Amino acid sequence: MTPALIGILTVSDRASRGEYGDEGGPAIQGYLAEVLVSPWEPRAKLVPDDLETITAAIRELAAAGCCLIVTTGGTGPAPRDVTPEATALACTRLLPGFGELMRQVSLKYVPTAILSRQTAGVCGLALVVNLPGRPKSIRECLDAVFPAIPYCVDLIHTGVTDPPRLETNPERLIAFRPRG
Repeated sequence: MTPALIGILTVSDRASRGEYGDEGGPAIQGYLAEVLVSPWEPRAKLVPDDLETITAAIRELAAAGCCLIVTTGGTGPAPRDVTPEATALACTRLLPGFGELMRQVSLKYVPTAILSRQTAGVCGLALVVNLPGRPKSIRECLDAVFPAIPYCVDLIHTGVTDPPRLETNPERLIAFRPRG
């Protein structure tokens, strides 16, 4: 089985300038290593909070064959937080249910979750999912939406020869796929 390519895109002005280390990207990679049992390879990028740069990075990762692109950072209400806008520009279809569920789950932990603007969409043959920047929040949000991600990737690849297949460790997380 060919390893699935998964893009991990960290959006941060300060981390991209080297003012502090990227915590979001490694948190996503660690989560995926814990949850996925099928072969996969990360394609990590670190970019500043810039609309054109983020949009280009999403498109590049999709063009490189990533079936899933997970972003971290840039989803708040601050003027430089433009990851959702970049996602909308890069994608042909938006999947707002991902953001709705992540905000609902995050509200159990912090009242400021209503400020988050995470979304998801389809760019080429890639599912793009926006996550917050903090490792704890990344884990909480991925636990909420990841059960739907493998099947969404399957649907995006309908009719594709040798599509990627994401399989989860059922002891950690059970992905939903309809029977048959």
